[in-house]
Amino acid sequence: MAVPHLSSETSPKMKLLYPTSLVLDTKELEGFAATLHAYDVKKPLPEDLIDAEVLVTWSNSAENLKDAAKRMTNLKWIQSLAAGPNDVLNAGFDSKKIIVTTGSGLHDLTVAEHALGMLLDGARRFFEMRDYQTQGKWPGHLGGPQPDRPKGKFTTLRDANVTIWGFGNIAKALAPWLTSLGANVKGLARSSGVRNGVEVYGDDKIDEVLSTTDALVMILPGGESTNKALNAARLKTLPKHAWVVNVGRGTAIDEDALVEALESGEIGGAALDVFVKEPLPESSKLYKAPNCIISPHAAGGRPQGAEELIAFNLRKFMAGQQLRNVI
Repeated sequence: MAVPHLSSETSPKMKLLYPTSLVLDTKELEGFAATLHAYDVKKPLPEDLIDAEVLVTWSNSAENLKDAAKRMTNLKWIQSLAAGPNDVLNAGFDSKKIIVTTGSGLHDLTVAEHALGMLLDGARRFFEMRDYQTQGKWPGHLGGPQPDRPKGKFTTLRDANVTIWGFGNIAKALAPWLTSLGANVKGLARSSGVRNGVEVYGDDKIDEVLSTTDALVMILPGGESTNKALNAARLKTLPKHAWVVNVGRGTAIDEDALVEALESGEIGGAALDVFVKEPLPESSKLYKAPNCIISPHAAGGRPQGAEELIAFNLRKFMAGQQLRNVI
């Protein structure tokens, strides 16, 4: 979609609405020929704001977005701060008239940090120690002298074969941390090549790479091509001690097959931050599956550098130039 060029006659009248659902340093957005207006993401927009040209979104309610889609007839650009703005895309905005840009890049470090924490939790079994603590019991088998990097177990990141499936910006943030802790890092993506010093293998090598993986970190996007990418057959390809960490999209894993693999000891464990249905229903067998860590979609949720992205795109928008992260 071509970006509309705003003339000097119209630009002073432009309104940008920013959400109060996070703390933004609006001083970084000053100096543009636009007025800044805060709004409540859980309520319908007040009448004096519905003529705005720019809408920044973050954790808006479905009702708020649907109302905005109906009433904001002057809207030209939506800047979502989410990496995957499904809420905006499903709200009914006219995609032929409105540019939508994502918050891709704002969550790289926080998601990478969460993935690292989940890997360490699985390797050092902090989750099991906590289980014993809540029972008032001493988990002696987890302390004292332990074998160093035993074969057939995932007990440390040092010398572990860690595969990152979905090698985008989050993977590029995570890989150096893993390498610094002594892990052997490989990547899986649609196309092969070397990215940021890491060997990335294509789809034709998935089974081969999985067969030697001690820990699999999944950062796949949603979509038909990734739906149940980790299915029963591929779970069987993993070594029996392997752990699966998912901070991408819940739909990338066949949850029923994963439960079966955990219950049968087919894999070592799983640490999951995303699920097919969220919140995860109380009836889900994942809650009680052995060696399964449940995280309530907590990896992201903290956009970092939002002001810089908004300012960059606002400058481009007002100049009629290509914006960053356009869907």
